[in-house]
Amino acid sequence: MSSILYELKNQVAFITLNRPEKFNSFNREMALLLQQHLDACEKDDDVRCVFLTGAGKAFCAGQDLGEVTGENPASFAVILKEHYNPIVRKIRNLSKPVIAAVNGVAAGAGANIALCCDIVVAADQASFIQAFSKIGLIPDSGGTFFLPRLIGFQKASAVMMLGDKVGAAEAEKMGMIYKYFSAEAFEEEAKKIAFTMAAMPTQAFMLTKQALNDSMNHTLEQQLQLEDELQWKAAHTDDYNEGVQAFMEKRKPNFSGK
Repeated sequence: MSSILYELKNQVAFITLNRPEKFNSFNREMALLLQQHLDACEKDDDVRCVFLTGAGKAFCAGQDLGEVTGENPASFAVILKEHYNPIVRKIRNLSKPVIAAVNGVAAGAGANIALCCDIVVAADQASFIQAFSKIGLIPDSGGTFFLPRLIGFQKASAVMMLGDKVGAAEAEKMGMIYKYFSAEAFEEEAKKIAFTMAAMPTQAFMLTKQALNDSMNHTLEQQLQLEDELQWKAAHTDDYNEGVQAFMEKRKPNFSGK
């Protein structure tokens, strides 16, 4: 069975990490296959939102340590340069919104890949663990970039160094994730967000994502200039014209993502 499951439904690409017996920990095959699916989503005009989740009880337990121990172990240089860093870049540069639906534990690289997504929702039994310090490593997969920006320098430093297990309710409270839901409602509510976003003006989402990415390194003046440029692009989309027309006609807009 494939280590990644893929389904396109109502213009949402459902990507499921599928190594449940290993808590969906990454091996090389799964990392490269995820990259291929993200590339395919970028090229497919029928995809207007991406939904990333895990099979079974876990979202992703991070790196499969079996690949870095034993005979002929993979080096961390290869794992970061060829596995995790490309995944993070592809998610951030994807022109469609990416929702991480964290159904269970998200640890190590699994936690940080979730946190680099545009929207993160979690089931109430889910947890986030910066597990790196437990084995003498530093957080990778963009963790040292995204987590301080989500929850602040002091909190991020403590969570990373102590390796605290952060439950879904606490993660929402500290601003690490968008929302959490009960286990019973989680799948329905997470998918509802995805289907809603797929029907919205996804060209504007793409430009918003670009603005957020660039804001990480911009001055206020640079960001105001960028907003000027991107707003001009947004105002010349079919979605903008449809949105204004629908507002004037007091009807629900039918956005095309163009």
